[in-house]
Amino acid sequence: MLSRLPPLYVVVGPTAVGKTALAIQLAQRLGTEVVSADSRQVYQGMAIGTAQPTPNELAAVRHHLVGHLPVTQAYNAGHYEREALPIIEQLLSRLGAAVLVGGSGLYVQAVCQGLAAMPPVPAPVRLAVQQRLAEQGLPALLAQLAQADPDYYALVDRANPARVTRALEVIEATGQPFSQFRQPPQVARSFRPVVVGLGLPRPELYARIEARTRQMWATGLVDEVAALLPYRHYNALQTVGYAEVFDYLDGTTTQTEALALVQQHTRNYAKRQLTWFNKLVSQWHHPGQPEAIWRALGV
Repeated sequence: MLSRLPPLYVVVGPTAVGKTALAIQLAQRLGTEVVSADSRQVYQGMAIGTAQPTPNELAAVRHHLVGHLPVTQAYNAGHYEREALPIIEQLLSRLGAAVLVGGSGLYVQAVCQGLAAMPPVPAPVRLAVQQRLAEQGLPALLAQLAQADPDYYALVDRANPARVTRALEVIEATGQPFSQFRQPPQVARSFRPVVVGLGLPRPELYARIEARTRQMWATGLVDEVAALLPYRHYNALQTVGYAEVFDYLDGTTTQTEALALVQQHTRNYAKRQLTWFNKLVSQWHHPGQPEAIWRALGV
């Protein structure tokens, strides 16, 4: 029966809300470990810009799927599902519970519900979309996606060309919105997802985002991005916090402008995360009130 399945506690919410700290407290309370569900924290050399757990946090509770891949390696939600599920099942078998934490909605979906099968895209369609990207640039393709599939446009990482072009390829190959093909298949799992949504009033969340961005700058984000310059064309680095600093290093923006853009784009990303997670979360909790969360979870 469903009630007899072991619990997988899933901590979700927008960036900078305090997911890592709460997940560590929860894992310590349960005597278990944490599995990250973040599409960028999987990479090496990106600790600052992706807000990976600090060395002290990693020492407090064991974390899985953090900083284990080179930025040159292609990785997607399907790869993540195949890596994460055996780890989670092993933790459940050994410790009786596990904690999944992250802000990448598709990665959370991959674990909890599985991934939808995508239709094949003919090579000429894929090549035509890639050619438009090269000739017109990402903003033009984003405008096309907004018109063709506003539902997916509201969720997509707009700094990630691979996500945008993939959606347009499917739309143009099928004549249907990409969002239509993204309904999860509701596959059977050996665990029971228990979702914990962390939220804050928008002014407080935005203040945290701005403070975190300043802290990233102070602790060496520019140096981290500079070390990754030879790899800037890889998909791992087509994300907020890196694209803006690359422009600063190119001399096309000032440091002040780059910092402001990172803050703005992170706020935009947080809005998209909330749109995604509103489908999963029935009740949001303040991250600064863990005792209320423990009572709600019965732990």
